[in-house]
Amino acid sequence: MRLRTVLATFTAALAAATSLTAAGPATANVRQSHACSPSVSIDRFSDALDKTTYQGTFVGNFSALAVDRDGSLAALEDRSSLFSLDRKTLAPKSVVPLADEKGAALDSEGLVIDRDGTRLITSETEPSIRRYSVDGKILDRLPVPSPLLVAPAGRATSNQTFEGLTLLPGGHTLLASMENAISGDATSIVRFQTWERTKGGHFRLGAQYAYPIDSGLGVPEVQATPDGRLLVLERGFTSGVGNTVRLYLADPRRATDTSGIENLTGQSGVHLIKKTLLTDLVTCPSLGATARQPQPNPLLDNIEGMTVTGYSKGRLKILLVSDDNQNPAQTTRFYSLRVRV
Repeated sequence: MRLRTVLATFTAALAAATSLTAAGPATANVRQSHACSPSVSIDRFSDALDKTTYQGTFVGNFSALAVDRDGSLAALEDRSSLFSLDRKTLAPKSVVPLADEKGAALDSEGLVIDRDGTRLITSETEPSIRRYSVDGKILDRLPVPSPLLVAPAGRATSNQTFEGLTLLPGGHTLLASMENAISGDATSIVRFQTWERTKGGHFRLGAQYAYPIDSGLGVPEVQATPDGRLLVLERGFTSGVGNTVRLYLADPRRATDTSGIENLTGQSGVHLIKKTLLTDLVTCPSLGATARQPQPNPLLDNIEGMTVTGYSKGRLKILLVSDDNQNPAQTTRFYSLRVRV
């Protein structure tokens, strides 16, 4: 199905998905109809881009979001395309193809818009982090510790590597989250790798931290908060049941640097990143959403991307997006949340 070319038709589709009254800040005074938890409320959702195309490119498979320097949304899809979306309507404005040094497609998963406007993008294939220009040219490639490479080069499992990417406050430290554990580590622990900015805008390897995941879940996305903590998404899928999506607030500031520890097994002396559950999204009101496959809440889908779109006095506005995998049984859905941290 092609993206609607008549503006009125597109606007009507968007309005149908987002016509609900916006929720207020996530406090005890939030109307119960929009509260997911004492810390999180949902304003609205939108399915306006589901199963559409733009300039011959499928609009979907979204794995990451970021706010660009001009205020638009950058939306990364995991099949080597980076979209620019209108911040208010979500309408695509442009799309840039991405590739590796040999012209091959990426499994593009994590996205950061750097302070000069260049794009830092992860690929799960190796894994890798490359810097791209606005028009998709490769400018740089960051080093990756050998244990985090996909076997046999390293100890990671294919399709379970760099899913999340974020720049910490101040812009000096970049952090990537592995989706699941590497061989030799406990399956309940994933590694978060950092890089430190050097002269010339390059990055060198920095500290590494261990994050505890819930049983059966992995980490599809991580975003820094203004005070240096992290919003961490944990996600899983059970056939016949549906998705589990939980949002945590995590603090890496007193965690052990695990870059020199070969195996993480929960041993004493290793301080993991501390995390606090903000909400399990199954508790959010469905707001009239429908699902094409079994879900514990019809609002849920394969949520994979997250970005912070606003901040004021300890309250964040965040935008989530689901990866529909170009699958008729899944939906490309955007979620607007308010989070008190």
